[in-house]
Amino acid sequence: MKQYGLIGFPLSHSFSPDYFAKLFAREKRKDCRYDAYEISSISMLLNLIRKKKLLGMNVTIPYKQTVISLLDYLHPAALRIGAVNCVKIDRRHNRLHMIGFNTDYLGFRQTFIPCLTSAHTKALVLGSGGSSLAVRYVLKKENIPYLLVSRLASANTISYNDLTPEMVNMHTVIINTTPVGMFPETNFSPSIPYEGISSNHLLYDLIYNPAETIFLQEGRRRGAKIINGYEMLCSQAEESWKIWQSDSVFWE
Repeated sequence: MKQYGLIGFPLSHSFSPDYFAKLFAREKRKDCRYDAYEISSISMLLNLIRKKKLLGMNVTIPYKQTVISLLDYLHPAALRIGAVNCVKIDRRHNRLHMIGFNTDYLGFRQTFIPCLTSAHTKALVLGSGGSSLAVRYVLKKENIPYLLVSRLASANTISYNDLTPEMVNMHTVIINTTPVGMFPETNFSPSIPYEGISSNHLLYDLIYNPAETIFLQEGRRRGAKIINGYEMLCSQAEESWKIWQSDSVFWE
């Protein structure tokens, strides 16, 4: 049995095992299995890989950056982004060789770009973690200027407390890369002045459960276009599968 999986913490309700079970059924791959592995420390990873004989894995919160130190090689895009959500494990020649990729940016780009209009000229990116790095990479490649919003202000980041309705109104793309509002904590939302949102806005939430977070509800109530993270997750999963099945994968 060829074993694949997902690492992260916590992993109470991940969509990945069900998605890959359907993918394997679709492709009639009875020789493949995908499981979620909740690990409380990245130091547990190498033992898990050896024990389960993993051939590939997806990486989610909070390990998209810390996993890099354990890898033998980074795909150029993952190196530039600074985060990894997909690892290919080569076991040939009696040696473990782990290669890190980022399929988050592919999934985001494929689902984000078709939704843009001429009104969408500036973006707010909420959150500064691994998913945020992939989103910012796409925005840079598409020449969309953005403002990064996090809990603490820094040289290139403003805090939520400093965000004004006028700033929200000027930035007609707002992308939530944080887990705020994700199941089971569905009564929460990013602390932004929602009154600045208009019908010109596009709100993209990387969260897929629930399908419509309070963040997206606030946008819909004001006439904005809204997108949740489900299609992005599906897209990045398909790209991960391509990587695991290929001897050489080079894309930008």
